Amino acid sequence: MAPDPKIMNSVEQLGYRVTVGDVAAKAGLNINLAERGLLALASDAGGHLQVAESGEIAYLFPKNFRTNLRNKFLRLRLQEWWSKIWRVLFYLIRISFGLLLLLSIVLIFLAISIIVISINSSSDSDSGGGGNGGSNRGGGMFFMPRFWIGPDIFWFFDPSYERHRQRRTSWNSAESKQMNFLESIFSFLFGDGNPNADLEERRWQEIGTVIRNSGGAVTAEQIAPYLDDIGTGYQREYEDYMLPVLSRFQGRPEVSPDGDIIYHFPDLQTTAQQQHPQPVPSYLQEQLWRFSAATSGQKILAIGLGGVNIVGALMLGSLLRGGELAAEIGGLVAFVASIYWFLLGYGIGFLAIPLIRYFWIQRKNSKIEARNQQRQQEASALVQGDANLQKKLAYAQQFAAQNVIGQEDVVYTSEQDLLDQDLQRQDQIDAEWQRRLESGS
Repeated sequence: MAPDPKIMNSVEQLGYRVTVGDVAAKAGLNINLAERGLLALASDAGGHLQVAESGEIAYLFPKNFRTNLRNKFLRLRLQEWWSKIWRVLFYLIRISFGLLLLLSIVLIFLAISIIVISINSSSDSDSGGGGNGGSNRGGGMFFMPRFWIGPDIFWFFDPSYERHRQRRTSWNSAESKQMNFLESIFSFLFGDGNPNADLEERRWQEIGTVIRNSGGAVTAEQIAPYLDDIGTGYQREYEDYMLPVLSRFQGRPEVSPDGDIIYHFPDLQTTAQQQHPQPVPSYLQEQLWRFSAATSGQKILAIGLGGVNIVGALMLGSLLRGGELAAEIGGLVAFVASIYWFLLGYGIGFLAIPLIRYFWIQRKNSKIEARNQQRQQEASALVQGDANLQKKLAYAQQFAAQNVIGQEDVVYTSEQDLLDQDLQRQDQIDAEWQRRLESGS
């Protein structure tokens, strides 16, 4: 079984000596999964177990445990190699949409130019004025019209492009640090990914931190600001929304003499080192979706190029109507005619996809804002808690504790032979026997 990256990251962040509760709270993992993952990681990476006199276990890992894993697992080496390759491939995919747009525009207008020149050439031949017509055509060569009204897209391929771009954006240093034009095309089409892809991970990490900050005992009101749907009516009254939290962190409910319920998490009270309260947001906040991280200028340019592509495709379609002209001219015109519907479809999709995505984002963000507002209200209710809530919080503090497994508490470690450990602890063992004899007498 390959080690869990969340567990490895937690071990590094916690100083290479951890308990199951440390990792479960840090990574927001299920207690059982954290325990199994730590055991597997210790076995594969050369970690050690340290058992306290109370029976609690701490896990000690070497600081180079990732190197040990890479040397042992071919799969991990392949994953690291593939992650590097994928970054390059994904970048090529991102810029391919912009290149395809530019290529589409170039092909369309080249084909239009050739067709127009061919038509003019035929007209000159039919009128019998072949003497002057040949000199104007320059031996069959053609040129792009000088009345181009769109953006100057061809300077992008100039060797001095970077210098031109810096000069064009020097008036706005923030813009010059943004993504380049080809990347902005992909961002305009498909956005920049889900801003809440790690939402569940963040949710459980924040819940675990709240429980640890409270000494392993909390009320339902402290956890509600981090959940999505806490229900209404009896579901809210009986705090059913706490069941997934209890299951994940192996907590148990405790009932006060007044009938109030608090939640106790013994496994999160055991730690390998002294824990101080960690900063945690007052409620779980989802990020709103952005339409695109491209600058306004890049988005306007993308829309303009999309429009140029469609207009050019329609013009080309009117010239190619019937298909005889493309077959007569052949060459590039015949090739463009064969992919005409793809070029037109790409131009339409280039503007239709962002438009559809814009309305989808508006709907998505309205739901996100509603959930954020609901969680914020739960956080405000906690801050403005009434006397009953204060009593519940006070009762929860009776169960709050922090069980630190220090080096002095360790009675056994897998780092050394058991006989050597017994010899080192001889004085401690003799003192323990003496204490038992005196208590027995």
